[in-house]
Amino acid sequence: MGTVERAGDATSEVESGEEEEIVGGGELAQHLMKSGITRNEMLAAITSRLHAEAMASLPPNVRRRVRALRSLQKEFVDIEAKFYSEVHALECKYEKLYKPLFEKRAQVVNGLYEPTDEECLNPWRDENEDEELARAVQSAAITEGEKKEGEETKAVESPPMNPNVKGIPDFWYTIFKNVSMLCEMMQEHDEPILKCLQDIKVHMHEDPIGFTLEFHFLPNDYFTNTVLTKEYSMKCKPDDENPLEFEGPEIYSCKGCEINWKKGKNVTVKTIKKKQKHKSRGSVRTVTKSVQADSFFNFFSPPAMPEDPNSTLASDIQALLTADFEIGHYIRERVVSRAVLLYTGEGLDDDDDDDYEEEEEEEEECSTEESEDEEPPPRRRGKKPNKSSAAENPAECKQQ
Repeated sequence: MGTVERAGDATSEVESGEEEEIVGGGELAQHLMKSGITRNEMLAAITSRLHAEAMASLPPNVRRRVRALRSLQKEFVDIEAKFYSEVHALECKYEKLYKPLFEKRAQVVNGLYEPTDEECLNPWRDENEDEELARAVQSAAITEGEKKEGEETKAVESPPMNPNVKGIPDFWYTIFKNVSMLCEMMQEHDEPILKCLQDIKVHMHEDPIGFTLEFHFLPNDYFTNTVLTKEYSMKCKPDDENPLEFEGPEIYSCKGCEINWKKGKNVTVKTIKKKQKHKSRGSVRTVTKSVQADSFFNFFSPPAMPEDPNSTLASDIQALLTADFEIGHYIRERVVSRAVLLYTGEGLDDDDDDDYEEEEEEEEECSTEESEDEEPPPRRRGKKPNKSSAAENPAECKQQ
């Protein structure tokens, strides 16, 4: 998932190859590994030691001045925290101004309001859009002609007006398909449910600061809820022990909601069968077991941190929560506010396509190294992992 508002540490900028080299050798690394320290803690300890060694190499009078600069930096951080607190207060204020616009958008999407001719005018787009549509129709005609070799290419016309179509069908589902961060979470069995998604809303909280995401659904065959919620708690205060690491508001916890699944319709659970052999009698029995299945709707059941924050399990869960925070922040910042641009593709990031092209080139290079005697297996493009919470990924994903 899930995926963040800066949940990394000071070592996140270290290249992976350098991390392996650091962890792989040195007395400190070996000692930490034997002590059962987690990888993140190990890297933090090594980085701290490297910083200490760098400071130790400076003359005492220079070290003294560096400490003075740290004190100035702390004063800067205190002022910066006030700045971000005021920014959040502004966001809460402007949420009230955005609200009627988003409500009208929901009415248009769901066929509850038919916009007037005047409301449909896009002076900055209308002239170019007709040309773009004409080129798209021509391109579709050429593609159709290539598919049917030997047949005469027929012009592809835009579909006729359909008075039975209300609103914008599959609006939010299409956004999920277009944005790879969301597409990666969505499984084939999630699709019929997400086609019932009517709206996504954001509610900002002033004190304590945070926000809640609301997913509004039509009545469906899967659960009885009409609204699913995900609440995120944020903090905008420097840490007492490491104040200079402050970089603005950050999400520190989240809370999902209970989904009231109808009988046999829970897509987050799957049943598996396992054979067990009796130790003494040798008889075999088949046992059915319910396990978690991949699903977008796991988003509403985030894991809880274990009591021991330094355990390996806690480190793994923190990674899941980091991804979860990233997704929640992204939905609030980009998906809700730029929905129509993600639906049409205008608001998607072109860098995502560049990444996929590089991936294809790498795969092709690898395929040339295969033995000529062996026929290489057909390549299937996999889903690309997330890079950051601020990037939309337009590549269309195939369900696996």
